[in-house]
Amino acid sequence: MDTHDVSDAPEYLQYLQKQKKVLHNAQFYKGKALEPTKSRDEIVMEFMFRRMMSRDRPANRHDIHSSFVPPAYPPSVAALSTLKPIQIRDLTLETHHRGFYILLRAVTPADRMTAVMAVVEDERGDVVMLQLYNQEKEFSTDGRLIEGTAILVKEPYLKIMADKNYGIRVDHLSDVKFLPSDDPLVPLSWGHRCEIDATANHCKTKGNNHFNKAEYYLAINWYSKALDSSPTTDEALTIRLNRALTYLKTHQFDAALYDLETVLSDQESSEKALFRKSQALYHLARFQESCKVHEVLDATFPTNPTAKTELNRATARLAEQQTGKYPFKYLQREAKKRCPPLLDRGTYIGPLAVRSTESRGRGLFTTEAVTAGDLLLCEKAFAHAFHDEAARGASSSSLSILMNTETNTMTMGTQADLISLIAQKLYRNPSLMPMFTDLYHGSYHPVDVAEVDGIPIVDTFLIERIMALNCFGCDLSSRESHVRAMKDAESQLEHTEDKKFHSCGVWRLASYINHSCNSNVRRSFIGDMMVVRATRDLPANTELLFWYAEPSEDGGTSKAAKQPNLKHWGFKCSCVICQDLIETEASDIRKRRRVTGDMLNAFQALNKSRKPKPAIIDRIEELVSQLEETYRKSAVEVPRLGIWKAYLSLAAVHASRSVSEKTVEFAMRTLESLGYVLEGGRPPYTPGTSLRVLKWGLMIDGLVGCWMMLCRAYCDAAPGLASQAEDYARISYRICVGEDETFEDTYSRFSNRVDGLLVRLE
Repeated sequence: MDTHDVSDAPEYLQYLQKQKKVLHNAQFYKGKALEPTKSRDEIVMEFMFRRMMSRDRPANRHDIHSSFVPPAYPPSVAALSTLKPIQIRDLTLETHHRGFYILLRAVTPADRMTAVMAVVEDERGDVVMLQLYNQEKEFSTDGRLIEGTAILVKEPYLKIMADKNYGIRVDHLSDVKFLPSDDPLVPLSWGHRCEIDATANHCKTKGNNHFNKAEYYLAINWYSKALDSSPTTDEALTIRLNRALTYLKTHQFDAALYDLETVLSDQESSEKALFRKSQALYHLARFQESCKVHEVLDATFPTNPTAKTELNRATARLAEQQTGKYPFKYLQREAKKRCPPLLDRGTYIGPLAVRSTESRGRGLFTTEAVTAGDLLLCEKAFAHAFHDEAARGASSSSLSILMNTETNTMTMGTQADLISLIAQKLYRNPSLMPMFTDLYHGSYHPVDVAEVDGIPIVDTFLIERIMALNCFGCDLSSRESHVRAMKDAESQLEHTEDKKFHSCGVWRLASYINHSCNSNVRRSFIGDMMVVRATRDLPANTELLFWYAEPSEDGGTSKAAKQPNLKHWGFKCSCVICQDLIETEASDIRKRRRVTGDMLNAFQALNKSRKPKPAIIDRIEELVSQLEETYRKSAVEVPRLGIWKAYLSLAAVHASRSVSEKTVEFAMRTLESLGYVLEGGRPPYTPGTSLRVLKWGLMIDGLVGCWMMLCRAYCDAAPGLASQAEDYARISYRICVGEDETFEDTYSRFSNRVDGLLVRLE
């Protein structure tokens, strides 16, 4: 949804076809024995040379990388005790070695490309490349994978890499394990087994040393070893507190809670345990539970200033979660300052419920009546991958084309990063798994095992399918996008490109909203927060609908050309707009296209003239009348997407000439063409009468300026109506942008533009 789909772009199709050919050719080698063509030294030297060259090469933030989704395969769900060891020379190509595990040791430092890579050896000294996908960005620099690290890969997959060398590829996080040097599985010939009988205090000290160097995963290993080394009761409590803090540092909040609950079961008034438990709950968005722990902490340790600050923070999140009241203007500033723009906010869920629909699976429904502009959902992303278009910081995600040869799709953006972020989040916090895997994943059949040997099973290909079908492309701020779109449109009549964003995310609850061109809600973004508001008055038990792909607004060359492309989701839209397209005569489609082209030429001629020429304006109005004749149903029944821009452009022309009556006429016709039913507001103006929207229609960004044109026209002709039109402009702005706290900073009836837009953005 609003992602940059390049599946049909000729310049990228060659890469997809090339990858298909590579996969096809690889099948020729399936099951064949590995036949090394290079010596150990050659493989190591080539890797180190490439590593050196990649580090010396200056980073180009505008580079676009390719990332391929391999043919899907399930993660290993076998207990390690049921697997047999295998050596590199016994592996066969293009084969998943079910029933086996392989022990490896890194003989080079790690390098990060699309995957984390290192040359590894087995106990015999044979070497091969190891490719680890979906690992954290810090993985290759935080001490987890260095020269000498022992690695266990379950049911390894050997492939021919792009450079024709051999590599063991690991896509699932749960298929690889990094072994401490004293693990019994590590061969004695690899050494470092002397500390197997170290005391608990010695191991704790080792853990503390790694913690102080921010080598948190190594610290966790030592704390775990300390707990296995017969600590005293007091030592065990201290070690668990230390390990819990380290889990918090690595975002393993489930594991932190386990340790803290263990401590509190023995010392229920432990200050550190209570504080850290509140933090773990907070970061799992369990704000009410976090507040309750804080209350106990505050009552028991009232002089802890940090705890009071954190209590205020948790209370603020709980209030957002319960009331839907946010400091939106502050959020806009915060999103611009943060890179990536991950906001510390709670999710508000309005009067909504997930229910089954008649024909489209599950949907999101209102549980009570709401009015246009009401906040229905303000949801923090489950995961969000940011691409900084302005390249303001090095921490933003890289831009790549994610190609899937099985689904024949290509998407430009940060989708590859998003897959990794989700995989890491679920692996660290398996309690979140059910809420994510419940999302629609098409025909993909995941494994039904959640955990093996105490390790959560995370299926990367299930994540990719869910991501592909539920991912939203998003901007940094819908307000900024709105302003740019309004500023850049020289003529409202000109075709504007569909919104395509390179940043993306998954918003779990919003994913249940189904598509319709005749939408009744609209989404907007502030950082990683999605705001969903009603675009019209909705009774209880109404299904929420917004468009996945924006319906076309031009005349089109055929019926099919005007319908949104929804093949990615496997259905065609059957809303009243699309149904009307099917029923519209081909002659009417041709006439719309011809008349729209004539109107565009007329508007261009008008823009080139030094002052508006009445003859050209009359000609445009005549063409609009001809365009109206091609519509057989009323706009109340079917919004007229092919005509509203012409009306709005005419309203702007008359507004620039200060012809108030004509401005009002065409502004109101703009609204009515999109399905609005209006009362009052037309001349003759009677004192005391009101301008009212009896029925809201489709919400388009340009309607904010439309209402402001009415407001400015009424300032002279009917002052009593000006504020009413401005109020409707504010509601429309709130729907399009997500909030109205910045309305006065963006629009004003005193602007030098006819649509009221203020050119400067703070």
